[in-house]
Amino acid sequence: MRYFYTLLIVCFLSLSVMAQTPAPDRTDGEGPYTQLIIRGATLINGNGAPPMGPVDIVVEDNKITKVQVVGSPGVDISESRRPKANAGAKEIDASGMYVLPGFIDMHGHIGSIREIPAEYVFKLWMGHGITTIREPGSFRGREWTLEHKKRSGKNEITAPRIVSYTGFGMGTDGIDTPEEAVKWVKDNAEAGSDGIKFFGARPDIMKAALEENKRLGLGSACHHAQTNVAWLNVLNSSEWGLTSMEHWYGLPEAMFADRIVQHYPVDYNYQNEQHRFEEAGKLWEQAAEPGSDKWNEVMETLLSRDFTLDPTFNIYEANRDLMRARRAEWHEDFTLPVQWEFYAPSKVSHGSYWHSWGTEQEVTWKNNYKIWMQFVNEYKNRGGRVTTGSDSGYIYQLYGFAYIRELELLREAGFHPLEVIRSATLMGAEALGMEDKIGTIEVGKMADLVIVEENPLADLKVLYGTGAIRLTEDNEIIRAGGVKYTIKDGIVFDAKELLKDVREMVKKAKEEEGEIVQPGYPNWD
Repeated sequence: MRYFYTLLIVCFLSLSVMAQTPAPDRTDGEGPYTQLIIRGATLINGNGAPPMGPVDIVVEDNKITKVQVVGSPGVDISESRRPKANAGAKEIDASGMYVLPGFIDMHGHIGSIREIPAEYVFKLWMGHGITTIREPGSFRGREWTLEHKKRSGKNEITAPRIVSYTGFGMGTDGIDTPEEAVKWVKDNAEAGSDGIKFFGARPDIMKAALEENKRLGLGSACHHAQTNVAWLNVLNSSEWGLTSMEHWYGLPEAMFADRIVQHYPVDYNYQNEQHRFEEAGKLWEQAAEPGSDKWNEVMETLLSRDFTLDPTFNIYEANRDLMRARRAEWHEDFTLPVQWEFYAPSKVSHGSYWHSWGTEQEVTWKNNYKIWMQFVNEYKNRGGRVTTGSDSGYIYQLYGFAYIRELELLREAGFHPLEVIRSATLMGAEALGMEDKIGTIEVGKMADLVIVEENPLADLKVLYGTGAIRLTEDNEIIRAGGVKYTIKDGIVFDAKELLKDVREMVKKAKEEEGEIVQPGYPNWD
């Protein structure tokens, strides 16, 4: 067992020795103000309520103090209905715009390789309205992440609010007994971590760790790795106190009706990334059929435990359409060359498994998604909590942009656009135990807001930093949308300026390395 833990710890440490340069001091954003008033917006709250407006929203320092309906659509607003501005108040004319709660990314790694600057990741997130992230594993090291959590909390850096989970076993040579597991969990809590990211473990070790973590009131997430899922799936971990599962590993295995182990080819090797991901695409079709007794039993059990699904649909989308993910239009201006090179086929890079990926693999994964999405949508329909996470930095998925793609994929799964926004806001807040502070726009909550000029319910693409393509009445092609303002803790950030900074980072990196059209791939000629 120590060997498996050593593999995980080496993985974590290889990431935690990243360039430990801290994010620079904040020079972006204005505020917080003694009073900030957002005037005349249409409110899309995170609680599933339909849009409402025009409304004026009053913020004092970092608190929402008033949300007031000030009129009706198409009718001039009577000034007598509006909240009065104090001397020196900052006012934003949001007439015709939409305001939403700040988005929560429940699976946000602060970089996937050591060369990725934290500032780059943070600004991509903030430029897409993401004001809170859960860091699932503290890949830069627990102390580094906790320090940046503190600095973000004080708004000393331009960054979302950070909820820091530590990878189970980090800082040790391995955990071999339940007693060692309990001690590590206690030490992790004392260090100030918000929770733990698991990949699975021997059942007695996992049970001891989860039960102690639950006793201490911390959160937990798990990617149920294939190396442990045969003796530990989501039914076991959720019983012992796991609060959320990442991706979907461990869920179809809990619904196996005629086998214990998935049907691996006899030449399968887990360390071969193509093997791992190709065979994972066949898992859902091996599980119990939708609507069957086994399907319903597993779903009802998870519902009864108030369990959270964080599906991260986007991170595997390249598996069903590799060219779409590779050629997404934002890569040219927003993807650093070193990140692009990491995405390329490799036998050693995690998630770079395009050794021989073709039509058969993509069709298999398309079928996999159909069943997976059906389960997630039904779970939501029965009252289950489904959140929005991106897991960016791998498999051609880029920070910020991938999060918006996740919203689109929830829509594809069957979520109404209002349910999509609910997953991106209130559901994430509930999963983090922060629903009294963030997740909806209500009096008394923190001033985490997103302002966009277009209606995201009509087209989620308007949330992309690249906007959505439109043809005007004058036959002119334009780009509409993109988040206009991201407000975190009452500080107003120009989202487009943050993304402009990112473009400059990428441009500079390309100039330093020389322009590369497709790093890691041979030229056509």
